[in-house]
Amino acid sequence: MLLRSLRKVAGWPAHLATLAAALGGLIAVAAAQLIATAVDRIVFAGAGFEATLPTLMILAALALARAAANWTTERAAFEAAAAVRLHLFRQTLGRLAERGPTKLAGQPAGELAVTITEAIDAVGPLWRSWKPGVVRAAVVPLAVLIVVAPLDPLAAVILVVALPLLMWFSILAGKGAEEASGRQWASLARLGGHLLDQIRGLGELKLAGTSQAAIASVARAAQAYGRETMAVLRLAFLSALVVEFVATGAIAGVAVAVGFRLLWGELDFATGFFVLLLAPEFFAPLREIGLRRHARLEAMTALGTLAPLLAESKTAGHQPWTATTAPAIRFEAVRVVHDDGRVALDGFDLDIAAGEHVALVGSSGAGKSTLFALLARFIEPTSGRILINGQPLADIDPRHWRRALVSMPQAPQFFDGSLADNIVMGRTAPGPVCDDAVHDALRAAGAEVIIARLPQGLATPLAERGKNLSGGEAQRLALARAFFAAGPLVLFDEPTSHLDAEAQAVVLRGLATLRQGRTVLTIAHRLETVASADRIVLIEDGRVLAQGAPQPMLDQLKARAAPPATERSDA
Repeated sequence: MLLRSLRKVAGWPAHLATLAAALGGLIAVAAAQLIATAVDRIVFAGAGFEATLPTLMILAALALARAAANWTTERAAFEAAAAVRLHLFRQTLGRLAERGPTKLAGQPAGELAVTITEAIDAVGPLWRSWKPGVVRAAVVPLAVLIVVAPLDPLAAVILVVALPLLMWFSILAGKGAEEASGRQWASLARLGGHLLDQIRGLGELKLAGTSQAAIASVARAAQAYGRETMAVLRLAFLSALVVEFVATGAIAGVAVAVGFRLLWGELDFATGFFVLLLAPEFFAPLREIGLRRHARLEAMTALGTLAPLLAESKTAGHQPWTATTAPAIRFEAVRVVHDDGRVALDGFDLDIAAGEHVALVGSSGAGKSTLFALLARFIEPTSGRILINGQPLADIDPRHWRRALVSMPQAPQFFDGSLADNIVMGRTAPGPVCDDAVHDALRAAGAEVIIARLPQGLATPLAERGKNLSGGEAQRLALARAFFAAGPLVLFDEPTSHLDAEAQAVVLRGLATLRQGRTVLTIAHRLETVASADRIVLIEDGRVLAQGAPQPMLDQLKARAAPPATERSDA
């Protein structure tokens, strides 16, 4: 199914490449006829230059035509492969975005990175070399047999007998190479994941004095990948050797048969020479695909690796979401059970009015982050439903719905790009209007002081993960990103938890402005965040344990946190 869809993506360049490949092979057959005729006339008929000039001119034209056909094949095949690679990149990243961080959290990042990069690159040769070679291998031998059979039946018989032997030995060696290629990809994914994990934890490894052990571990993984690669290459070379052995033997058999009949006078020189020229052309495409079988095996293994990532989500809705006002949210008996059997929410019921600010409190693992993942459509309820203004959230197109969300986590993510790019996040095209909106967002977030000290302003490049930003700067820029998004539903995950008092005050002022006219849910850990909410909801074991106005709920939370009187007296 995936391969069939990629054929459509390759489009007309793939068809042009195969057509040009077949045409180039047929031109070679015609050129062989002209060469045999010209040599026969010059050597045996004593023809001069003028007599053979027309034949030589036609031969030169055919040589140019074959070169043009080969160039067209390479160029069109490259365009087809590029289109397929671009499509796979877009589809893979799109599917990963649909799944979200929650579903991808348990997948090793290194293996995922290897799959996205190496596997997609490995698919390209399937269109760049294999498919044109297969067409050439199907057309040229057939054309050679059609031409040779009436001229020299014995040579045709030799070629026909050699063909199935060649294909059988090639397929036999290829099956082993296919299994080895699968093991090689698995080893490469393990190596990529292991290396990335070691690099990420390099600081801790140095502090613990175990960096040499980590180096040895990576070396063992690299050696395992090297062994698997050599196993694949060994089988690939064996397959190529078999093809060369059978092809060389058949060509030698044709040469011997032609030579003896020339000696006995049963065959004229022009015909014999023509047949000898066609014998290598008969096997040339078969040799080519034999050499490129390894690339095909890698491509098919890579497609098998990509297929699970490219599988479409079965839970995504299709109804658009165009509302711009603060939504009302209702959770009805929502239950979430993770793949490992852990129950995150169990019969969760909660009503949130439009424009209300609700603070979610509870112990770690109570289900607060699961609520945010549900609202972001990163996961779906196992049972129950979520209603947005009375409409089931499951029926809404996730892409439309996520445009209505504004999220501000504890540790905002920044990417390798300009400061403006990290605020806009692709929501609109760059330009003066966009820059004005970015400045307005920075001003509302109290982050203009950050821009004022940067020599390149909005064009200042941010290091990956925002490593050139302090904690307070990162949160203010994340707040500016939220102001720029301007969605009617805001999800806060205690954005001031790691800030000092001064930075916290700036961010809290911005948050107070951002909350106006929006429905807000906050995972709260600090008193300042809880006190500013309209309602506090206490969650324990995936259910609403208590809820109410801030002050009564704060008194109740303090009473729950206080130790029993007997414990205080003992202390």
